[in-house]
Amino acid sequence: MRIAFAADDHNATTDAVLAELADAGHEVLRVGGGASGVPWPDLGAGVGRAVAEGRADLGVVMCWTGTGTAIAANKVPGVLAAVAWDPWVARGARLWNDANVLAMSLKRLAPDVAVEVLRAFLEVPAPDPDEAGNIARLRELPGT
Repeated sequence: MRIAFAADDHNATTDAVLAELADAGHEVLRVGGGASGVPWPDLGAGVGRAVAEGRADLGVVMCWTGTGTAIAANKVPGVLAAVAWDPWVARGARLWNDANVLAMSLKRLAPDVAVEVLRAFLEVPAPDPDEAGNIARLRELPGT
């Protein structure tokens, strides 16, 4: 799978997430070139555009809380970004909401937890068919 990735800082948590993506055989599209100093709104929107335009299958954004990059990604039509802090939330975001961008905190998640959250998000092959109506309605709402 091709995964768009951006983070507004670099630490052990971002390293662990990138290593997991590589180890799992995913192709990583680095938005913002991987350099810090790019504003987090630009990074979030850049990942969102990569997903919405089909240059990436899914996206991962990381900032101090995960919230800002999720908000920025969600400004891109067609993007459903979700902030997740544990595997259950990440899995549910894909399964019940068809989220296509995962947002995580690079300051509050330990590297091993961030990897577990990432795995849970990526391991969902498709949304729950029972949620198709709700997901369709979500995509019909203005701004999505």
